[in-house]
Amino acid sequence: METVIVQLPEAGAVVPGETGRPGLLHLGPGDVIEFGRGVPGNGTRAVNLPDPGISRRAGQLEAAGDYWRLSNFSRSMAYVVENLEGAGEYITVAPGRLGAPVPFEFSRVVLPALTGSAAFKVFAPQHAYLGERPGDGAGEQTVHPFALDPTSKYFLVLVALCEPRLRDPSDPALPGAGDIVERLRPLESCRSLTRSAVNYHIDYLAFAKLRLPHADETAADGPRTGAKRAQLALMALRFGLVREEHLALLPPRSRRTVPQETGT
Repeated sequence: METVIVQLPEAGAVVPGETGRPGLLHLGPGDVIEFGRGVPGNGTRAVNLPDPGISRRAGQLEAAGDYWRLSNFSRSMAYVVENLEGAGEYITVAPGRLGAPVPFEFSRVVLPALTGSAAFKVFAPQHAYLGERPGDGAGEQTVHPFALDPTSKYFLVLVALCEPRLRDPSDPALPGAGDIVERLRPLESCRSLTRSAVNYHIDYLAFAKLRLPHADETAADGPRTGAKRAQLALMALRFGLVREEHLALLPPRSRRTVPQETGT
């Protein structure tokens, strides 16, 4: 089972033998890929960062359970791994550090380059959360098929997407990216939320968390965006991934003031 997904940068988003947008590498426990400027003619799966300031073999990424490890092959440059769900949280992987564990679910690896910096994103969508635990001798622990983090920003996007149908199951309308931005912006954690960020979270939910069929073949703002949002809402509500109690995570709905009639 895949536990880590690497999204290739736009410059060089070509996966040998694979098609689709964005370019994705799916890794299972123990799978290893390298990243760097690359070796000409090398057709192996790797993250290509075509900047002359980056080593041909800059580092290595290894999938390990519900997290991943990063190795820095540089002898002089540190790499940074940003938590895209955090408020500026990051870790630094020192030069020569091997197998540094990365606990973030939603990450960006940043390398210094001549053009400023080069980066690629890494997702660990199978993060484990407290759930069913077998007794002694009961076998392996049950893994939830949809490991959603209710404290994450992507979950807020999912709740906002499902809100109209949670409040009125007969309502066929679904909010667009702009509507979700306006709905979440009153929250402190979403003050800087943009339409493109919402679309990105929708894509992540579709291809990594809920694993919709063919979800990685189109971007969230492409021609199938309406169908993708509808499938996300349908699955989330059908399996109880988003429930009425989750509406408390959203900011209070604004109430329009209704003018009162006055006597004459």
